Amino acid sequence: MSDDVLSRSDVESLLQSLEQGAGAAPAAPVEAPKKPETKKAPAPKVRVLAYDFKRPERVGKEQMRALQSLHDSFSRNLGASLSAVLRTMVEVRLISVDQLTYSEFVYSLTIPTCFNLLNPKPLEGNWVLDISPGLLYPIIDRMLGGGVAGDSMLKRPLSDIELKLATRISNVFLRELQKAWFNIVEMTIEVERVESNPQLVQIVPPNEVVVMVSFELTVGQVRGMINLCIPYNTIERVNSKLTSNSWIGYASSKTNADTHEQLLSRLDGSKAEIVVTLARSTIKTSDLFDLEVGDIISTEKDTSMPLEVEVSNRTKFLASAGSFKGRKAIQIESFMG
Repeated sequence: MSDDVLSRSDVESLLQSLEQGAGAAPAAPVEAPKKPETKKAPAPKVRVLAYDFKRPERVGKEQMRALQSLHDSFSRNLGASLSAVLRTMVEVRLISVDQLTYSEFVYSLTIPTCFNLLNPKPLEGNWVLDISPGLLYPIIDRMLGGGVAGDSMLKRPLSDIELKLATRISNVFLRELQKAWFNIVEMTIEVERVESNPQLVQIVPPNEVVVMVSFELTVGQVRGMINLCIPYNTIERVNSKLTSNSWIGYASSKTNADTHEQLLSRLDGSKAEIVVTLARSTIKTSDLFDLEVGDIISTEKDTSMPLEVEVSNRTKFLASAGSFKGRKAIQIESFMG
């Protein structure tokens, strides 16, 4: 008989066991052996960044780096130009280049202020140049012949005369700005009007993205901020030219005739010390103490040899001595280079 078929005695014994255990608790089910759990790999963490639809990032990182490099070079040239106008040391330092909404820019300014509305032809739209009054009033005092004091607490709009003087500073800024942007776009920047309350001027919608370039200007003990606001829609069509290499040509350009003339015009009023050396000799200290009026000191230099002419401690010319209209004079014979 096969092992799978139960015999009669086996069936009877099973029935008997069922009758005996009818009132007993059911036996606990036998659990099947659990299979070992396999550890699942942890899900990769997803970085979630908040996106503000009121302040979209429209200017790329490469364009922002190019704008920062361009205006960093511009700030150094602006400092040199303002030093020539004010006849004192002026330091201009680039603080930041940020993109924000136009409303955030306007509400960050003080009232009253010098709010210059610019027209950068041939670009469409307007730019804004804001000069802090705490910086502007000491500069005006300097232009009128006074010193540069840092205690100006005036809180009023500019008068007509002060506005004319402030225009000279803004014109220097715009002239250097045109040179800085020359390799990006050749433009002519003019001031359309000047306002004292920036909240009354709306050149773009409040949520429009603008690039704010902030400079710190130091004149003596006075420090103040100058802000340049560039709406993105005005430079969108030249955005492809805003690369990290666009400004290099401006910084390394060779001196042309116009630059040479500008340097000469700025140096025309400068004074330079000229020293003419007749001869050089060496004597003893004892002879120096015994010198009297009428004594003669001999030198090895012949009277026919040219004289050295020094300009700012550098030998620049050779000349011969003489007289002109009853006064001692020299005649330049050659250039030393």
